[in-house]
Amino acid sequence: MITRDDALRLDSIDPLAPFRDRFHIPNPGVIYLDGNSLGMPPKRTIERLQEVYERDWATGLIRSWDHWVDYPQRVGDVLAPLIGAAPGEVVVHDTTTMNVYQLVHAAIALRPERRSIAISLDDFPTDRYVVDGIANATGHTVVRGFDDLADVAVCVRSVIDYRTAELVDVAAETARIQAAGSEVIWDLSHAVGAIEIDLPACGARLAVGCSYKFLNGGPGAPAWTFVATELQPVIEQPIWGWFATVDQFAMGPTFQPRPDIARMLLLFRSILALAAAEVGIALSAEAGMPAIHAKGRDLTTFAIDLCDQHGLATPTPRDPARRGNHVAISLPRAKAIVQELAARDILFDFREPDIIRAGCSPLTTRFVDVFDGIAAVAELAR
Repeated sequence: MITRDDALRLDSIDPLAPFRDRFHIPNPGVIYLDGNSLGMPPKRTIERLQEVYERDWATGLIRSWDHWVDYPQRVGDVLAPLIGAAPGEVVVHDTTTMNVYQLVHAAIALRPERRSIAISLDDFPTDRYVVDGIANATGHTVVRGFDDLADVAVCVRSVIDYRTAELVDVAAETARIQAAGSEVIWDLSHAVGAIEIDLPACGARLAVGCSYKFLNGGPGAPAWTFVATELQPVIEQPIWGWFATVDQFAMGPTFQPRPDIARMLLLFRSILALAAAEVGIALSAEAGMPAIHAKGRDLTTFAIDLCDQHGLATPTPRDPARRGNHVAISLPRAKAIVQELAARDILFDFREPDIIRAGCSPLTTRFVDVFDGIAAVAELAR
């Protein structure tokens, strides 16, 4: 029998516990297990935004562009080690939707003889909608699934299932897809800052992800793009923005794409948004992905054991090596229960048709939060 004292004991020996104190938590009574797209705000973010406002914008004015102009690449270099990438392989910019759009177009240009794009029928909606829209505009066929890749130019795949937290074997699937002559774009929105992953070691060449979830970048935080170094001089993206052109301030008559990761840029992202994202990314880098992933496995194991103790069904894989950092609970009244819990300051989230999702963010989630939260779900499920 797992007790609340067991949870408190685990919190007392948690090596990442001090990181929670570096986040702004005005109401310590809130149990925050929401797995949606908003992590808690780091205290440093509030300070950093004030610095950018007072020093760069209000005081530096236009002179601040001398250190703003390459900000997306510099923040990308902070993020790169979290996914095993090298400096110069990641740029932080735009939105996940836009970045998926760019990379799908770029990938099909690498395989012009192939006329299909593959994506799972149950992948995240934005990715599916973007693929459908591109196929509609270009005349490509959409293949639902990854079994037959004979005519597939590119596969779009999430590393972690946004509902069940099932983790794909990225290395094995990348090798299989590439052996079939296709490219693959990996979406790490539910993986970056949550699990330890080395994209180059997995053979991956293209990936995207967000920074507002496990990286705590804030509402509307920018997304990022990974392009392996060997692809950067040849990859073609469909939207030609002036930040992606060689010698952009020459204001030349024609677009000449840069030979590096900056060719993925369009216009400039909000400096304030980049500054906030950088803080959250840097916190994860400081904690280290091995420690973050280890605590994520422990939190989700604890949550699954509690589900078993309370008789709650979960479709989340029990093997820690096959799941990300959330646990799905299947209940007939899932949506109503999530709403009732929110009224008590216990925040989960709901996914159709019957899933309560418990997000476990290792830098802020405590074992006692998981214990109290799942006990409250069990109480309302009776």
